[in-house]
Amino acid sequence: MIHAYDEQYLSDAMHNLGEAFDFARNVCRIELDTFLSMMISSGVATLFEQGTPKYVSGMSGTEFAMGVMQKSGIELNHVSAQVEYDCSPEYWTGWIVAYFQWYTGRSFQSIREVLSMQEILRLYPTLHEVSEDRAVDTLNSIIRKKALPTRLQARRKNCKLTQRKMSELSGVNIRTIQQYEGRSKDINKAAGATLRSLAQVLSCRIEDLLEYDTPAVRL
Repeated sequence: MIHAYDEQYLSDAMHNLGEAFDFARNVCRIELDTFLSMMISSGVATLFEQGTPKYVSGMSGTEFAMGVMQKSGIELNHVSAQVEYDCSPEYWTGWIVAYFQWYTGRSFQSIREVLSMQEILRLYPTLHEVSEDRAVDTLNSIIRKKALPTRLQARRKNCKLTQRKMSELSGVNIRTIQQYEGRSKDINKAAGATLRSLAQVLSCRIEDLLEYDTPAVRL
């Protein structure tokens, strides 16, 4: 599995996002889903996903959160930085979301499309003492149970393309596209050339077409 940044920075990244979530909710009274939206719209989420040192390990979680809020136009004149954190439910939510994002290679935007931070927060009583991999399995299970369309199908429909038209534009056999969208064939195991052709037609990254419950493939 390919990760955007080395595992040696993962603990710092998880700790920072945990602190940021805790600070945003318990000090600034900002809902976690709202804070994640701020991260995404400000561009900070993308930098975090890429493992930009400044964001994954170069500042404290409080500094991270305050930077996101300032980029989002929120005044913080009467807010003091925190120094110590307990493992609050909000801290754990940020911690496990950072791990889930790193492990799956998905963007925070695509995670938000299928899981709200409130959903994850409610899992704290049952999951905060289990391993990170066990928590990832649970989150993937929740996603599968929602019976969402494949990401390929969602992208195709957003582009207002029929399966036949996408086949013509990409050169990928229409039957193969149908199998990927019906999950009878695993798109994560598709040839790199096939994924690149589909992604080019849909104007997205290859990673945006892969499914959550199996690891990303090496291309």
